[in-house]
Amino acid sequence: MDDEEWAADALVLYGWDARWADRFAASDHEGGEPARVVRHDGAGLIVATADGVQPVPLVERVEPAPTVGDWIVLRDGRPAAVLERTSLLRRRDDRTDSQQVLAANVDLVLIVCGLDRPVKEGRIQRGVALAREAGAEPGVVLTKAALPGADRDVARAVALAEAAQPGIDVVVTSAKEGVGLGDLETLIAGRTVVLLGESGAGKSSIVNALLGDERAAEGRVRRGDAKGRHTTTNRSIYVLPKGGTLIDTPGIRSIGLWVDEDSTAVAETFTDIDELAAACRFNDCAHETEPGCAVRGAVDGGDLDEDRLMRWRLLDAEAEAAAVRASPHERKRYEKKLAKLINEAQRRKGPK
Repeated sequence: MDDEEWAADALVLYGWDARWADRFAASDHEGGEPARVVRHDGAGLIVATADGVQPVPLVERVEPAPTVGDWIVLRDGRPAAVLERTSLLRRRDDRTDSQQVLAANVDLVLIVCGLDRPVKEGRIQRGVALAREAGAEPGVVLTKAALPGADRDVARAVALAEAAQPGIDVVVTSAKEGVGLGDLETLIAGRTVVLLGESGAGKSSIVNALLGDERAAEGRVRRGDAKGRHTTTNRSIYVLPKGGTLIDTPGIRSIGLWVDEDSTAVAETFTDIDELAAACRFNDCAHETEPGCAVRGAVDGGDLDEDRLMRWRLLDAEAEAAAVRASPHERKRYEKKLAKLINEAQRRKGPK
């Protein structure tokens, strides 16, 4: 067995397959070996190699900058190149108004919502748009189904999640009681999965339940508002006993969009509205007061919920603002549009 065959056997638990072997063979890998980034520790990386998991320094600049989930070429114990990615999960950082890369080569983004707090349709839609923009499949995990004080109407929460994104996979869990874990393992099997959700939503409990140990720290949740404190501080890859890899992420309060100019993420999240818009009389219809607007017609006829249209308009405006970030003038124009929509939503007391 040659070195490349041995590497393939050793790394298969981390997702190595023929697809990645082909990409490695097509790269400038002479004298190098494949490795997957398990964690980013500031000045260095923790990577999985044919010889096991080990730290490597980030001495030389590599473009693009390696992130958790990346497959890289390791040469002389240092990252030399990043293999072409299949997906890139990223969001807008509210504090810096810049791109924050969360993970690479993700197959499935699981939006984690705790049933000890209101399940918000708008938050699910934002998570779906983030997954679509990344090039990954979205799913929803409803946690803490057996927790005292949790939302007892689980069916209603499931219906809300499914209404947010028709056709989406929704799994109801209670990690410590083992509820729903089999369904979750089936959904994850053979794929790289990211957990995305607020602090205290139950992400670390899911990680521990799937791993069968206490490798991810769990934090307490405040009684008053069911908010948790950050217990996961680094994004890390875990190999699951029943197949697949899982990336836990620190809890995030907001899911800001970071999209490219030609993004279709919002349209893919609101396919019903996108299909209606195709029947509007004018191609540039804003779906407000224009004659022949099929979208407004659906609202007036009771076939489309007004709140859903408002959430679409908010997300679409935010995506436009993000897409023109390179042009200060255009960005300012779209941010004004977004602010106007937010004010309108608040006046109507609709969901943000």
